[in-house]
Formats: sequence, structure tokens, C-alpha cells
Amino acid sequence: MVKHQLRHPSKDIIESKGTILRGKTICMCLTGSVAVINAPIIARELMRLGAEVIPVMSKAATKLIKPSLMHWATGNPTITKLTGAVEHVFLAGDRPNASGKADLILVCPATANTISKIANGIDDTPVTTMVSTAFGSSIPIVIVPAMHESMYHPIIEQNIAILKEHGIDVLGPRLSEGKAKIAKVDDVIDRVLDLLITSRDLEGKKVLITAGPSREAIDDIRYLSNKSSGRMGIEIAKEASARGAEVLLVAGECSVKIPDYINTKHVESAEDFINAIKDELSYTNYDIFISAAAISDYKPTECVEGKISSDEVEELKVNMKLTPKILNVARRKDYRLFIVAFKAEIKVSRTELIDRAHSRLLKSEADLIVANDVGREDIGFNSKDNEVYIIDKEKHITHIEKSTKRYVASRILDVALEKYLNREVNI
Repeated sequence: MVKHQLRHPSKDIIESKGTILRGKTICMCLTGSVAVINAPIIARELMRLGAEVIPVMSKAATKLIKPSLMHWATGNPTITKLTGAVEHVFLAGDRPNASGKADLILVCPATANTISKIANGIDDTPVTTMVSTAFGSSIPIVIVPAMHESMYHPIIEQNIAILKEHGIDVLGPRLSEGKAKIAKVDDVIDRVLDLLITSRDLEGKKVLITAGPSREAIDDIRYLSNKSSGRMGIEIAKEASARGAEVLLVAGECSVKIPDYINTKHVESAEDFINAIKDELSYTNYDIFISAAAISDYKPTECVEGKISSDEVEELKVNMKLTPKILNVARRKDYRLFIVAFKAEIKVSRTELIDRAHSRLLKSEADLIVANDVGREDIGFNSKDNEVYIIDKEKHITHIEKSTKRYVASRILDVALEKYLNREVNI
């Protein structure tokens, strides 16, 4: 089992990207697919978020990569056979409050052979026995298939359906280039996070979120926009959903994939965003509105029909006018709505960033504002990371140091929920 006498150097990366998985143990099971080369990457990303990862390999998997590679990746010895230490019971047995027990079993990658064995209750490898034991102990199980597309046939699909019917989570596969490919690394991490976030503190709450850029038309094919990817708003939506909220995401043209399970209304212009928010607040009583979208402050005064010809116009001048502030619109629609605003700045000092954000907060009548410097490449629009300052009306500041946007999303919701509940008590 895991030895704690000496700390393995690979464990130095634990919590380097956040603490959202602090205290969680993940049993990562590898089977004989060439997609197993992704396993060390996935394991270490989970560790960077705070998880302890215990590797388990089938004999077929050890023919593709060495167990020592997973030992190096995770800092924990790789289990390749079951011994008198009854590793499957230690990690996945029904042992209430036992130390070292796994919080989740991740079979990644899972071959057609392993999927079929699990579906039919066959336990003849360390992986299938670990899954079977976990199933009997009600430990969450995630299976991530990977195989040739010709092997992903009705029999395998039927076996996957059996797994899903019994509460086992199956992620993917992605059908591409004649392969039923393993799910993307980010999708695997997201699914693990969703299953291991046990707090349901947003149960019964309705949360409205905006994400992504707006596009303001110049003519029928050209538009003005910005570099927002939508990732921050999408991560907030995923986190709120995982914590039990009823979520609606109003999204511009995001470059980051929005999960299918997130209820989404797609819009384009600032006017579209505002009309969508107006409509939602007219018919639904939301508890929290988080305005993370990068909505244009200006738009062209007119949109030219057709296409402006570069052959006829050598110098193009576009007159612009202010767009309405979505925060003001939301506040006028619902004076009880708890509003979280965002303020993006570029290359300003910490003091100036906070001062500008606080000034905007007071003008907009929002309840909280999240400020960040999008001019930094390491935490900007297209980055997977962020660093923010959450500021309330009294200028109390919560600093979230650079971390993944999912972790930042979790902390934004922590602060927002605390302030929301305190406000409700005082109303």
C-alpha cells in the first residue's frame, strides 16, 4: 500500500494548481489500450488539484507502459497484482471511515475487453476486481473507453448501457479517424471534479450566468468583438451545476466547449445578451446572477446591409455608441437579485485594479465584483488559469491566487453564497 515514510518527489506537484481535490484519493485503473500513454498526464493533473492518485494496471496495460512510469507519475507504487495485502479491499472495500480508502475509481483508458468483463461481473484482473469491489461499496466509478472504432459495436454499446443503468459513469468515447478515442484530458478532469464535489450547498438555488464575448455587426459579415473565450463563465456554470444549482448559461460565441448538460441560451450581440437577461428575469425568480461575459461597451451606430466593399471604400470610419449596462438592466428587473459583476483591466497595479473594480461595483449596484488583469498571458482570456480579487461594497477583498479557472469558480461561488445568505438573513 502507500508508504508514507518518505515523500516521493513527484508529490511536490500536489495542489500546485489548487486545492479543490484536497483530501481525495483516486484509484486510477489502466488497461491495455494505446491511450494508456495519456494516463500519467491525467494522473498528474488530478494531483495538481490536490488528489492522491493510486495506480492499478492490468497485465495488458503493463505491456504498453511500465508500472514504474505510473509510480514516478503519482509517487505511489503501482498495483499490478492482488496479494495478501488485499489491495482491492483496502482501497475499495466497504470499510466505513477507513483511512486510505478511495473516493473514486477511474478506469482510464478502458478497453472493450475490460468494459465487457465489468458489465458481466467478471473479476480476473486487478482492474476488474477493483471495480467490482468498488461497485459493491457504492464508490463512484468513471469508465473512459478507448478502442478502434470497429470494436465499438452494438455489443459494446449494450455493455456500456448496462454499466450506465447500474450507476457507473461512462465518459466518451470520441469517434474520430476510425478510432473510438479516449475523452479529452480536460473532460476527464471535469467529470472527476463533478463527482467528487460532495457539497450541494446550491441545491434549490437558481443561478443565471453569462459567458463569452459579444459580437457587434458592422455589415452582414463583419463584426467587432474581443478575445474572451468564455472559459471563466463556463467553469462557473459547471461548478454551480455540480453543487446542485439550477443553472442557465447565456453564452456568446465561446471558443471553449460548453458541456451538453448545461442549459444554455446562445446569443450574439450586446443587445441579445440584454434581451435574454430581461426575458429570464421577467419569467423566472433567480437567486444569483453572475455576469462573467465580456459584453461590448460600444457598438456601431448602424449596420450596413450586405458587405462593405474594399474596392469602393479606401478608409472606413465606424461611428460607435454606448451599449446599455447589463448589470443596470438586471438590477431594474429584480431588486432582490444577488448580482456578481466582473471587471477586466489590462496591465494596471493591484491597487488600481481594486479601486476601479470597487468604483464600478458601487455604480452598478451589484453585490460583489470580481476583478482580474486580462492583459497577463498566464491568466488572460484564453488561459486555463486565473487570478482574481473578489470585492464587496465595503471593499473587503478576497484574493484568489493564480489557479485553474474551475478552482477560481469554486471560490467565487463560495464567497457569493456566503454573502447571499448573510444578505437574506438581514433583509
